[in-house]
Amino acid sequence: MLIEKQVLSPLFLFYNHKILQCYKATATVRMVVMIVIIIIIIIIIISQGGKITILWNQQVQTDRTIPNNKPDITIRGNEKGTCMLIDVAISGDRNVIKKEAEKILRYKDLTIEIQRMWNVKTKVIPVITGATGTVSMLFRKYVSNIPGKH
Repeated sequence: MLIEKQVLSPLFLFYNHKILQCYKATATVRMVVMIVIIIIIIIIIISQGGKITILWNQQVQTDRTIPNNKPDITIRGNEKGTCMLIDVAISGDRNVIKKEAEKILRYKDLTIEIQRMWNVKTKVIPVITGATGTVSMLFRKYVSNIPGKH
């Protein structure tokens, strides 16, 4: 029994080290996503100057139960009658386009419900970047819809 513990101990330590590395990487990615969200909000606030309502990391209250009702940023243009649901993510380089489509489909029900309740034109803006900076061909189009100078 003593021999088994000595053999398994280095394997166990190696396994725990890998789990710790994965946890640190996940925490880093979350931190980068939060920084990107904060930068987007600052750009919008500076450019719009109080003419909009910004919800950050909050659920959108709807009449019906919608499972995906918490985008990263919700911007409601009070004067223009528009609403934008912005969702930020960092994915693997091969999954950028797939992740964009996933985000748009995820918030489709919420988009329809917001249009019905608030009587505004609503669109989903996915801000997806690969781990090494890869972006899709539609990235500029999506980012250009976000108000502000960028």
